[in-house]
Amino acid sequence: MKMRKIIALMLVVLMAVFAFAGCAKKEAQPPQQQQQQPAETKKIKVGLVFDVGGRGDLSFNDSAYAGLERAQKEFGDKIEVKYLEPSAGGENREQLLRLLAEDGYNLIFGVGFMFTDHIAKVSKEFPDVKFGLIDGFIEGLDEKSNVACLQFKEEEGSFLVGAAAALKSKTGKIGFVGGMKIPLIEKFEAGYMAGAKYVNPKVEIVSDYIGTTGEAFKDPVKGKELALKQFKAGADVVYHASGASGIGVIEAATAEKKFAIGVDSDQSLTAKEEQRPYILTSMLKRVDVAVYDTIKDYVEGNFKGGYRVFGLAEDGVGYALNDYNKNMISDITAKLDEIKDKIVKGEIKVPADKKQYEEFVKGLK
Repeated sequence: MKMRKIIALMLVVLMAVFAFAGCAKKEAQPPQQQQQQPAETKKIKVGLVFDVGGRGDLSFNDSAYAGLERAQKEFGDKIEVKYLEPSAGGENREQLLRLLAEDGYNLIFGVGFMFTDHIAKVSKEFPDVKFGLIDGFIEGLDEKSNVACLQFKEEEGSFLVGAAAALKSKTGKIGFVGGMKIPLIEKFEAGYMAGAKYVNPKVEIVSDYIGTTGEAFKDPVKGKELALKQFKAGADVVYHASGASGIGVIEAATAEKKFAIGVDSDQSLTAKEEQRPYILTSMLKRVDVAVYDTIKDYVEGNFKGGYRVFGLAEDGVGYALNDYNKNMISDITAKLDEIKDKIVKGEIKVPADKKQYEEFVKGLK
């Protein structure tokens, strides 16, 4: 009897021990389950700082934004993006670049050559951050550098629209309105004049520049004034390379019922309905392609520093053809594509400055 009580007591103790062990095991499960859950992937942070004129210039900045937007749609699960607007005069470019770098952004774009000195400086302060410099040039870079200079053969695209202007002109006189008078914009001018002379050596070309500072890219009043002057002097096609100032050139063409040629973006697509019949075409400078490709390379682990140039062969420049202008230029597209093919093959060497232009003209038959 006494032995049975001892055995029963021992069984109770053993059951209690097993019960406690079972509870302890159950309580240990949540941490184990938590460890099995996949860790959340950290997104790549991509920043972009516009140049003066900002988003909504219907030109250069908007083209950069289009590339950023395309990348966000395609890699939305891998990246997060942010863009910043500079002050009216662009004095805070460097401050905005540094702000993004300090905030942990992995890839940062500066839209325009005016960012050159700022990116050269900030990139040294943040060696682990990658930078995309559009239109600028920093010496001494290589593939291991944390800066990629994204440049374009603006003269090649301008050659095509210059040919279009001369082919469509009825007066034999065409115009060019540049923004800031600098070598970069002179590339547009040289290519445009060369393309016009290539198809019509007798064509007359008049050129004007809006100014000598960055403000020249956001002065549509002055752009309109210069374009009206050229139209009244006999030009019937005017090409602008002046950023947001070109809005005024398009307004002048509409008022005079003459042709304007847009730049950077396909400006027929963003123009007012009543302006579209007077936009012959646009010289496409595919800043969107450069921005998108650079983000794609970074996401895929293929970012390279140094220099990358986008020309006709790389689909980096070209001329616009859309539902609004296809009938206006249907009679010359075959000729334009023939010229494009010759440039890509190297049969036509497009001049990129005034000196090269003068030599080019001498060589024309």
